[in-house]
Amino acid sequence: MRHDIEFHTTDGTLLRGWHYVPDGSGPFPTVVMATGLSGVKEGGRLPDLAGRFAAAGLAAVVYDHRNLGSSEGTPRQEIDPLLQMRDYSDAVTFAESLPRTDPDRIGAWGSSLSGGHVIVLAGQDRRVRAIVAQVPMVSGRECGQRLVPAPALAAAAAFHRADRRARMAGGEPAMIPVASPDPAAPAALPTPDSWEFVQKDNDFPTYRNEVTLRSMELLTGYEPALLIERVSPTPMLMIVAEDDLVCPPELQLAAYSRAHEPKRYVGVRGGHFDVYRETPAFDLAADAAVTFFTEHLGAPA
Repeated sequence: MRHDIEFHTTDGTLLRGWHYVPDGSGPFPTVVMATGLSGVKEGGRLPDLAGRFAAAGLAAVVYDHRNLGSSEGTPRQEIDPLLQMRDYSDAVTFAESLPRTDPDRIGAWGSSLSGGHVIVLAGQDRRVRAIVAQVPMVSGRECGQRLVPAPALAAAAAFHRADRRARMAGGEPAMIPVASPDPAAPAALPTPDSWEFVQKDNDFPTYRNEVTLRSMELLTGYEPALLIERVSPTPMLMIVAEDDLVCPPELQLAAYSRAHEPKRYVGVRGGHFDVYRETPAFDLAADAAVTFFTEHLGAPA
């Protein structure tokens, strides 16, 4: 069963989403979930995954990040990873308040950028009893350098400077596409599979193929891997796509190698976006997440 939910963060921003509840009276172990980068809760097969959790006896709180989708917050389409990560902690607090949640059995699932968020969250918030980090963005700086050629990064400095001045003067923030059909054009995710995913898999009324230019600066300074050694003793599952062009597998594996037990690694064939489609990669990743959370959060009371 799915219910609409909304809750305020500690800074007053209203976030909206869904609460998936298994059959029965509970209280249930509960997984907090949100999408990566510019995604919305309708995409990335989050409804399918949350439904699988519910079928296995795990409730789920799924929500849109601030500034995106059905959630409130301004500037619209701005990705502030530190604020998004803090909102995860507020989502845990909200989940605790739900009468059908077992507050001692809360987990967190994240993918891509939010895969990095749950690593940071688990390193700081011991209320979280298990995490699944799927194709996680573990280093904003390293991912940015590998996605964008050095000359383009240098040229972008002038645009960022102009954007700062315009915003300080009260102007609207400059925008950049998430993905573009032109591989040479500026984009947050300048890979061919990013454009294909945006075109084919994000046909939702609340989705927009753009983020603020400032988002790219904020992402560049976000380093979830710096906290990965602090995740333990919270159990962590990391799911890595072998041909990931957005979040390079070697960066994820290097971070995983530094994490302490208990931890588990699952590799899936395909690229970054195959875990969001009707593919064997999605099924393998979903089954692994269900098994991991059931093992570490337990079955319904």
